[in-house]
Amino acid sequence: MLNELERLETAAREELGSAGSAAELETWRVRYLGKKSVLTGALRSLAALPAEERKTLGARANAVKMDLQTRYAEKQESLSLDSIDQSLGRAALDVTLPGRPALYGRLHPITQVFHEICAVFSHMGFQVIEGPEVERDYYNFEALNIPQDHPARDMFATLWIDTAQSRDSRLLRTHTSPMQVRLMEKQKPPLRFIVPGRTYRYEATDATHDWMFHQVEGLAVDSDITLRDLKETLFEFCRGIFGRDTGVRFRCDYFPFVEPGGEVSIECVQCKGAGCRLCKGSGWLEILGCGMVYPNVLSGCGIDPTVYSGFAFGMGVERITILRHGVDDIRHFYSGDFRFLRQF
Repeated sequence: MLNELERLETAAREELGSAGSAAELETWRVRYLGKKSVLTGALRSLAALPAEERKTLGARANAVKMDLQTRYAEKQESLSLDSIDQSLGRAALDVTLPGRPALYGRLHPITQVFHEICAVFSHMGFQVIEGPEVERDYYNFEALNIPQDHPARDMFATLWIDTAQSRDSRLLRTHTSPMQVRLMEKQKPPLRFIVPGRTYRYEATDATHDWMFHQVEGLAVDSDITLRDLKETLFEFCRGIFGRDTGVRFRCDYFPFVEPGGEVSIECVQCKGAGCRLCKGSGWLEILGCGMVYPNVLSGCGIDPTVYSGFAFGMGVERITILRHGVDDIRHFYSGDFRFLRQF
């Protein structure tokens, strides 16, 4: 047995030295170190030998195996280096050429517009506040002048978490306005803040709607807030986002927690007011809703409506992003298609 191990080691070393490619090296490994190799068979046959002989031959067989494994690793590394040298020799390397450009990540287009909206309002003195996405019915509806039997609830396709509906029922917020009530309960006027965040509604997804979207709500409360303050604030916002030469229009509209209510439109970004398919021939595109806060909303938060007044507004970030960049389908933003996202 000992002579057989010596002969096996000598033959393995000679064949390893003559291996000139990765394929030949792999053939050698299977023959001498594989599960069905001669060396593995010799190690298994030691079990039938007497204990003293098994101890001596076992130590020698293990030594042979470790030596061959070491030589195999060295040969493998040597062949790898030779392969690299041959590749470099075949292809000329010009060290003066510039390196490959590094690819950098960038902000999602919705996040970019989010930051721009917050920056515009921050410059006008508004704080940026965030709130919970899982909200109570009281803050999402009731405290905003929308009680259980109010028909305005039909405006919101709500995703409920609790099946039994009450003022303590939980839901995925349908707008970011609940944070306005939470802030007015904790802080007293003067107040001036915006609330950006995700909102959710039980709607079918199409080119202009999605079940999850982003909003920015704003609120200002003080002793001398007027409708003119609201209009000037939103006019300045529109010009900051869409350009100083953009036409802005303010018209009356209905929202359950403001009175009077209004909607703000900008001059169509495609036809510049001439009328086209995008603006349905009107020359204007609506971008947000707004109005003066209902007195009972203020009183419900412990603020005296005879002393203080306020205005509120809300806008969809996806809509503003679509108008700024001419995107024709809201689903592109969340498709994960890098061909689309790299354009921003």
